[in-house]
Amino acid sequence: MLDDVSDVSQPEAQPAAQPQPLPELARETTAERPWPVRLLSAKIRDYVAKMSTVWVEGQVVEHTYRPRAGMQFVTLRDTDAEVSLPVHMLTRIFEGLHHRPGVGDHVVVQAKPEFWVKTGRMSMRATALRQVGVGELLARIDQLRRVLAAEGLFDLDRKRPLPFLPAVVGLVCGRESKAEHDVVVNARARWPQVRFEIREVAVQGVDAVREVSAALADLDARPEVEVIVVARGGGSVEDLLPFSNEALVRAAAACTTPLVSAIGHETDAPLIDLVADHRASTPTDAAKCVVPDVAEERQRLEHARRRMRAAVTGRVEREQHGLDALWSRPVLARPQTTIDAREREVAQHLRHARHCLDAALLRAAGEVGRLGAQVRALSPQATLERGYAVVQRADGHVVRASRDVSPGDAVHVRVAEGALDAAVTATAPPAPPG
Repeated sequence: MLDDVSDVSQPEAQPAAQPQPLPELARETTAERPWPVRLLSAKIRDYVAKMSTVWVEGQVVEHTYRPRAGMQFVTLRDTDAEVSLPVHMLTRIFEGLHHRPGVGDHVVVQAKPEFWVKTGRMSMRATALRQVGVGELLARIDQLRRVLAAEGLFDLDRKRPLPFLPAVVGLVCGRESKAEHDVVVNARARWPQVRFEIREVAVQGVDAVREVSAALADLDARPEVEVIVVARGGGSVEDLLPFSNEALVRAAAACTTPLVSAIGHETDAPLIDLVADHRASTPTDAAKCVVPDVAEERQRLEHARRRMRAAVTGRVEREQHGLDALWSRPVLARPQTTIDAREREVAQHLRHARHCLDAALLRAAGEVGRLGAQVRALSPQATLERGYAVVQRADGHVVRASRDVSPGDAVHVRVAEGALDAAVTATAPPAPPG
């Protein structure tokens, strides 16, 4: 960095022990020809002096106002890293500010680097200082919220259910804070056997992000801790700003243990609330979320027992009533009743069938007699019985007319009773119609 600086004048006095001239550039120095500290400091001072004025943002972590001093010294720290920078400015400039910054304030400083040759330290000489307003902070938080939401850190499918009855609850809170008292006292009032792993950390200021993140990692690594609660009372936007810090929000999202956020009041909405598995409006509400009320649970258990007993009793009574109704039916009180009824039905059907059969036989017998009379009336035998005879020639043909035979022909005569053979002695023509 210092090789480009070659126009820095040499110190006026040279040690008598160094007869050779000093190297002009840093790359020309050797163990035998080194630069003295005063020369290096002078070169660094001149190089830093060439740097332009820059706007720097940070959080005030150290400042003591000295009204009689000519300079005011402030230490700025990066909000996301362990990096700090000293800043000094004239007291008259500091006193002319509309709002004098205090420890924890976020500021933007217009400053130019300066290197102090005697101490070997670099500082920023400020010519203007402006405090970051609440509106700007909220705008930055909203921008970060959109970025993290796009990454899916706030998705509902990442939310894990809280355990019903945790044996050990991890608690991250301020040192001797009211939030710690609210969580512990209310939780043990609801379930006296609950145990706590408490990590007291800074919940605002420059150390909050680092200490809260470390506490979350420590509790998350303990297998006995079943749920973690991060609790803090209310405060201004600046006080709650660490809980919207990107590093802390990502540390909370990385926890594998269910996380409950109880930061501020109902109206406060730090980003850790969105990444937590459950958001409690107050530390007291967080205690109610993670620990069930033993009295309420016993009351629910007793109520459930009564409902179960009533349900079982009602079911038994209904079944008993059903059995009684079945037992009171004739088929069960006197089972042979059904058989008797069926026997009577069978006998009735049998009588009916017999009656129907007799009637059919009578009708059939009458029909047979009628048909027999018809047959008999139409039978040739009946005609023969009235005195008629059937005459047949010798060849078997029936003689129907006198011309069918001649005198002397033999004929066979069949009468009503028996038959006889005869011979034709004479024939006569048929009589003319009358």
